Amino acid sequence: MKILVCISHVPDTTSKINFTENDTKFDSNGVQYVINPFDEFALTRAMWFKEKQGASVTVANVGTVATEPTLRKALAIGADNAIRVNTEAIDGFSVAKELAEVVKNGGYDLVLAGRESIDYNGEMVPGMLAALLDYNFVNACIGLEIDGDKATISREIDGGKEVLTSTLPLIIAGQKGLVEEKDLRIPNMRGIMMARQKPLTIVEPINSNPATSITSFEKQAAKSACKIVDNVDELISLLHNEAKVI
Repeated sequence: MKILVCISHVPDTTSKINFTENDTKFDSNGVQYVINPFDEFALTRAMWFKEKQGASVTVANVGTVATEPTLRKALAIGADNAIRVNTEAIDGFSVAKELAEVVKNGGYDLVLAGRESIDYNGEMVPGMLAALLDYNFVNACIGLEIDGDKATISREIDGGKEVLTSTLPLIIAGQKGLVEEKDLRIPNMRGIMMARQKPLTIVEPINSNPATSITSFEKQAAKSACKIVDNVDELISLLHNEAKVI
């Protein structure tokens, strides 16, 4: 079984976010980048299929050379090889089109991706990718088993869990629950050294035109100061007259 794991290169959630050029550009100075956490769940599950079923695991990213350390970390975790599409990830549709070309050229049986990236939270690339390829697709996946060309998938729904079956090829959008957080892997020194020898292939983009563009960014408004009240009557008055929630 050939597995492709889509990897997003995202700012660590502890990074301080700033914008430049009249709030039209993201300021990456001093920002630490990591594997998108939802993608890391997918990669960890792919590693299980590699170890238990002999699957081969490729990781892919659409991005500039700045994303290569993130791909190298995925290789250090245990992926066999990596592909970087040499173009900036501008919007979800263009990223999906570039990844679709990678899937077509690689003949993958299973494509794993995170439900969304934690920077833009678009939650669109896996579904678009499935539509472009005409592959079966399951969103919000919290469990995945493969037996031959059959897949059993659990996904989160309102109020519970739904269990589905599908044939391969298949695209999965995973989330927390696909693997346990305790099972996430930290690259060890041996893995880091081996990652330097693993192939990282750079492919040129198909020059898909972005469907959207960013006009400006805006930070959330700062939280107002906390107001302490001495009694319930005062609290009710403030909620009614100032907050206007009752």
